[in-house]
Amino acid sequence: MTPRVVVVGAGIAGLAGADRLLRSDDGPEVVVLEQAGRVGGKIGSVEVGGLDVEAGPDSLLARKPSAVELVRDLGLADDLVASAPVGALVWTERGLAPFPSGPFGIPSDPLAVWRSPGLSPRGKLRAMRDLVSRARRDDGDESLGSLLRRRLGDDMTDALVGPLLGGLFAGDVDRLSVRATFPELAAWERDHGGLIHGAHAAASVSRSKPAAPMFVRLRGGLRRFPETLAQRVGPVRIRTSTSVTAIRRAGDGYVVRTPTGELDAEAVVVTTPTYVASLLLDDVAPRASAELAAIRYVSTGAVVLVYAEGTNDALPNASGFVVPRGRLAMTACTVISKKWPDPAFGSRAIVRCFIGADGVEDIVDEPDEDIVAGVSRQIAALLPLPEPTEASAVVRWSKAMPQYDVGHLARVERIEAALPQGVVVAGQAYRGAGIADAVRSGHEAADRVRTVLRRPQGERVR
Repeated sequence: MTPRVVVVGAGIAGLAGADRLLRSDDGPEVVVLEQAGRVGGKIGSVEVGGLDVEAGPDSLLARKPSAVELVRDLGLADDLVASAPVGALVWTERGLAPFPSGPFGIPSDPLAVWRSPGLSPRGKLRAMRDLVSRARRDDGDESLGSLLRRRLGDDMTDALVGPLLGGLFAGDVDRLSVRATFPELAAWERDHGGLIHGAHAAASVSRSKPAAPMFVRLRGGLRRFPETLAQRVGPVRIRTSTSVTAIRRAGDGYVVRTPTGELDAEAVVVTTPTYVASLLLDDVAPRASAELAAIRYVSTGAVVLVYAEGTNDALPNASGFVVPRGRLAMTACTVISKKWPDPAFGSRAIVRCFIGADGVEDIVDEPDEDIVAGVSRQIAALLPLPEPTEASAVVRWSKAMPQYDVGHLARVERIEAALPQGVVVAGQAYRGAGIADAVRSGHEAADRVRTVLRRPQGERVR
């Protein structure tokens, strides 16, 4: 009898896991349950001014190959488009300035420190101490802010590096775990004696390799990725608008309960946010459930602004800018019409501003008109754009971004150790928040399930 695996959640991790399970000759029966009415999770678009604009992630990080390889395997390789070769900017008291070149926003040579915008002479001198300060001996986890402040000082952390790195997780660098977010930085300090020396070594390696784009997207929108993947998994295997209310043991397997009935399963892959997974797994894995509930989430949003014809040419050739914490209503802004030029845009300027993050979530709850008015006013003060826009939209993501607090990876290990055989968790809450990380997580979950299903039936549940 063919075993059944139930995948809870049809985001990219769930779809990638389901696809992986079905790729083998001895693949199990797979059923994917999704509470929303569509697949893809946060990958999707919003219609603004007659244009489809990404509402969630807008690209794939090419240096992490899992997602790009899967896109190619789906037959979409010819539709991958690299971002335009434009630089990034940073907000300063004197306006927007070029972001210092260097991996992870860390200058790769001392002269670049002196050219860093938004830093006082004292702040630059403090950052230079990274070149001579002794490396930390303790190899335990610490906050990203602790590492950056110890090596580069408060000014560079708060004005430059922190907004970039913390913004990728919508997090507070003084709470985010180095090991879980940017373990490369800890390795730089350990192996090269400091961050500037480490950045220099990393930049040297990059220069020795053939030039390759950092980000790629799909023509027609990134939503084509989960939609095409769902087609390969098979629409008959995916049940949207179907929530899971409980997961229970049943002999050597499990019962997955939904409002319309129950499904027996030999294994279950849970890819929901951890606060949902905690409730679902309370009966079969109470210790894991408690650890899952302890992972924090923050709410974020995106404000898409479309301007009149003739406005794009006035903009600088930049992908966007980041904002130091608390300086503006937004945390960052992408100039879509420069980073991802498209004939459909005409000569219109199109920007997408990000709001909300750890400690600054209140703005997400404000009325749309107030958010748009405040953000467009600040954009007009920074870029040569008129304050009134031609069209706008606000997209909210409630409790969308898991926070990798100090000790996060140790918590993930405890969660995985406390799960019974046949129950696996996957998704952005564990070992990487990007799309490529989610694909990898889904694949690894599928591989663990395969290992369990190959065991004799009586050994599958402990």
